[in-house]
Amino acid sequence: MIGARGAWLLVVLPAVACVDVLGPEVGPLDDNRCEITDSAPATTVSFATDLLGGALRRTDTDCLRCHTAGGTGLRDSGLDLGSYSALRLGGNRSRQTIVVAGDPCASVLVQKLGVAPPFGARMPRNGPPYLPASDVALITDWIVEGAHDN
Repeated sequence: MIGARGAWLLVVLPAVACVDVLGPEVGPLDDNRCEITDSAPATTVSFATDLLGGALRRTDTDCLRCHTAGGTGLRDSGLDLGSYSALRLGGNRSRQTIVVAGDPCASVLVQKLGVAPPFGARMPRNGPPYLPASDVALITDWIVEGAHDN
């Protein structure tokens, strides 16, 4: 019986290994996947204070330097991040999807901060590779919370 069982295992194990390699649901998790969760549900993110006064204005990745009046990002993309109403208008290619309230994964603002945006270059252009995770979390949380003008 042991010999028969051992032979059975030899036949099954390669088949299981092939399933692991070929199965689309198997494999390492994508660390850059988008999740619709609030990283700090007890804290409300303020557009005026946390985004305009913080995440979008950091000295090393100043999004507002490019995406406000006179900035190259505004000329190239049409995206003005200088006010809530301007942000909600979106850019040249993202009028309706720059911010999808409640859904950061469908929001171009979040997609452009990721590794592979759906179109164009990742942001910030000519800046550090990515915004700090804490800034991306603030932007994501603000969108999950409804993207309010607060």
